[in-house]
Amino acid sequence: MTDINLDQMRQDIDNIDEKLTDLFKERMEKSLEIAKYKKDHKVPVFSDKREKEILHKVSEQIGEPFDGYARLLFNTIFDASRSCQNNYMAKRSDLADRIEEALNETPNLFPKKAVVACQGVAGSYSQAACEKLFEVPSIMYFNSFEGVFNAVEKGLCQYGILPIENSSYGSVGAVYDLMQNYNFHIAKGIRLRISHNLMAKPGTSLADVKEIFSHEQALGQCGDFLKELKDVKITVVENTAVAAKMVAESDRDDVAAICSKECADLYGLDVLKKQIQLSDNNYTRFICISKKMEIYPGSNKISLILSLPHTPRSLYLAISKFAALGINLTKLESRPIPGSDFEFMFYFDLDASVYSPELINLLSEMESQPETFVFLGCYTEAI
Repeated sequence: MTDINLDQMRQDIDNIDEKLTDLFKERMEKSLEIAKYKKDHKVPVFSDKREKEILHKVSEQIGEPFDGYARLLFNTIFDASRSCQNNYMAKRSDLADRIEEALNETPNLFPKKAVVACQGVAGSYSQAACEKLFEVPSIMYFNSFEGVFNAVEKGLCQYGILPIENSSYGSVGAVYDLMQNYNFHIAKGIRLRISHNLMAKPGTSLADVKEIFSHEQALGQCGDFLKELKDVKITVVENTAVAAKMVAESDRDDVAAICSKECADLYGLDVLKKQIQLSDNNYTRFICISKKMEIYPGSNKISLILSLPHTPRSLYLAISKFAALGINLTKLESRPIPGSDFEFMFYFDLDASVYSPELINLLSEMESQPETFVFLGCYTEAI
C-alpha cells in the first residue's frame, strides 16, 4: 500500500513539474521581451527594488514553513532571467576585440625559447618552473617580484615567471597585490611539486644551527619542522635560492637555508634534513606572464580581477552570473584595496574558455561596469 501511495505522489510531482516547466519557459520568454524593451530604452537589467518587492510578495503568499525555500527558488529564477537579459543586451567590448585578436595571432605552440624574468638567483623554484615551461630559456634574475613585473612591462623580457599559490600555505599575497598595478596577461601556468631541504656549509650539524634563512612562503610550508627547533632565529629573505647563496657566502658556520635540492651543488652546501615541508603533496602554482595577450589552443582556465560595489549581495550577484552559465569557479580570493575603507578586490579563477560566445558577452558586460575589471588571461596549466 505504501509503494502505491509513493508512486502516486511521485506522479503528482511529475505533473506539477510539467506545469512549472511550461510556466518557467513562459516567464523566460517574457523576460526576453523585457530585455528588448530595456535595450531600446537604455534601461539597466538589474532592478534591486523590483526583486525585493517580488520576494516580499512571494514570502507573504507562501508563508511558513516554505517562505525561505520560496525566496531561494525565486532568487535562482532572477539569476536565470538576468543572465538571459544580459546575454541579449551585451555589447561587443574592447576586451572582446582583444581576445579575438589574440586568438588569431597567437601561434599554435607555446615557444621553446624565450628571454624570461625570474625572481631570485640560480637554484630558485621559479627557475625550475621556467625550465619546465621552456626548453631553452634565457633567464634574467631580479631581486624582487616587482622587478619581474617591471622587466615584462618595459619589454626587457618577453615573459616572467611568478609563484601565485601554494597548496599548503595559500596565496602569495605580494604577487596578487602587484597584479593590480601592472598591465600584463597570463600566457601559461604550471604546478610544481616543492620539496624543501635544510642546508648548511659542509661540517655544520643541525645542532650547530642558530639562524635559518628562507622566503616567508617556504618558512610557512615548513612550520612544523621549525617549531621543533629550539633557540633558532628565523630570518625572512627574498628567495629560497638567495638564502642558500647567503649561507654559502657567510663567514658563519651556524647558519642554514631552506631551499631546493639543486642549491646543494650550486652553492656547495650539505643537506642537513630532507623534505621538511608540511606535506609530501606540496605544490606551488606558477604563472608565466607576458605583456601581449596570448591565448594558445586548448586554453581552458581564465583569471580575472574584480572590484565590486560595497553593497549587500554584490559578490553574490557576480558569482550568480557565472553559475547561470554553468561555469565552475576554482578560486575566489579577496585582497583589501589599499587606502580604502574595508573594500576589497576579488580574484577569480574559472574553468572556462573564451571560445564560448556567452562568456564573451558576460566579460564584455563586466568590463563596461564602473568598477575595476581586469582580464588576466585564458591559458592552460601544466602539471
